[in-house]
Amino acid sequence: MTYELYYWPTIQGRGEFVRLALEEAGAAYVDVGRQKNGADKVAAELAVQATPAFAPPFLKAGALTIGQTANILLYLGARHGLAPRAEAGRLWTHQLQLTIADLVNEAHDTHHPVGVSLYYEDQKKEAKRRAADFVGNRIPKFLSYFEGVLQQPKRRGGFLVGTRLSYADLSMFQVMEGLRYAFPKAMKRLEGDYPGLVALHDQVAQRPNIAAYLASKRRIAFNEDGIFRHYPELDR
Repeated sequence: MTYELYYWPTIQGRGEFVRLALEEAGAAYVDVGRQKNGADKVAAELAVQATPAFAPPFLKAGALTIGQTANILLYLGARHGLAPRAEAGRLWTHQLQLTIADLVNEAHDTHHPVGVSLYYEDQKKEAKRRAADFVGNRIPKFLSYFEGVLQQPKRRGGFLVGTRLSYADLSMFQVMEGLRYAFPKAMKRLEGDYPGLVALHDQVAQRPNIAAYLASKRRIAFNEDGIFRHYPELDR
């Protein structure tokens, strides 16, 4: 089956977590938003769904249309060996992904703390205050949690779930990439406290399918329209 991924064409955003899973799985997929008039195709498909997603990303898999990043990954994980077979393991992986989603939302809110409909320039004062708390308190809280998961005795192999790579590991790689882009000074200072996460990031980056994807034109560069944005005044 060839999947159809619907997401905006010019940013990594939340769609990137799905792309990483599809790439690691070697799954055939069409990135609809990156086709000619892709943004219009995404918007048009969003408007006609019987079970509409609130917003992209959403994935068409045969007769199914699946919205919400964590929900899409729950589906792909089961189909492509990116999550445990047992129900408890699948739910644990999903729980980790939902916690990653919380982190991603907070990262986004550093540059849009007042409202998503406002420009960054309209809320710079509030953004500085929000980013200072995110860097000083929230990044360490989240990364300490995931580092603790990695350090549990049963996490052999340096993965978050069991002894094999899961979609949660791919998503954690993307989070580390995004935080390094948005807050390079802060992350340079903080990363020494999280050797397990740094090792996990490097291990994911070296996997053949992921390495090929990262080196390809399919990997969109980070930019100041996405979730992770680099504003030097926020990287304190």
